Amino acid sequence: MNLGKLFVIATPIGNLGDISFRSLRTLKEADLILCEDTRQTKILCDYYQIKTPLLSYHQHSKTKKIEKIFKLIREGKDIALVSDAGTPGISDPGNKLINLLIKEFKNLIIIPLPGPSATMVALSVSGFPTDRFIFLGFCPGKKGRNKFFQEILKGEYSIVFFESPYRILKTLTDLDNFSKLKNRQIFLGRELTKKFETIYRGNIREVIDFLKKDKIKGEFTIVVSPEKNE
Repeated sequence: MNLGKLFVIATPIGNLGDISFRSLRTLKEADLILCEDTRQTKILCDYYQIKTPLLSYHQHSKTKKIEKIFKLIREGKDIALVSDAGTPGISDPGNKLINLLIKEFKNLIIIPLPGPSATMVALSVSGFPTDRFIFLGFCPGKKGRNKFFQEILKGEYSIVFFESPYRILKTLTDLDNFSKLKNRQIFLGRELTKKFETIYRGNIREVIDFLKKDKIKGEFTIVVSPEKNE
């Protein structure tokens, strides 16, 4: 049985120009593109005149959808997996699908095509130590929130996490309530790589003050410096 291949392709986190030639070629040559939201991926496809069919796959996809993907792989179809933005499988439902495919097909060829990642973009310009860092994904809304903050309090390495515009001020205020964090420096990136990209730097209180004077829109990537930031 000649199985199809799975291509895991990083796509722009904002600027459509941030995609590799190899990724574009693979998206055009694949039999199908799996994406979180077909409307979002269609913007990229229309921009680059990619005619490959789209099929949605997200965290709420049912077993029937997964079985369809298995069937396509068995039929030898090459599938490109993308997320709404950035690298699939990183704080993204694509991770679950890749795990299921590995269990179902021991000889499946999975090919990663590297590219944009909000985590790496933020770290690269934070100015904080990056030889070691911890990525925590999205800050929990309620359950697990205290455990999340305790991880930041450890202070051994730079910490990266994501937050929505609706909770960013609350999350920063909660962090500022920890005396151990008051003097730690943070980097805050809003709408990274996009037209209205904005970067904030300072201690937590200073960044809160900056935000209150600005428009709080778009997704945020936060980097907290380690306790000993040289």
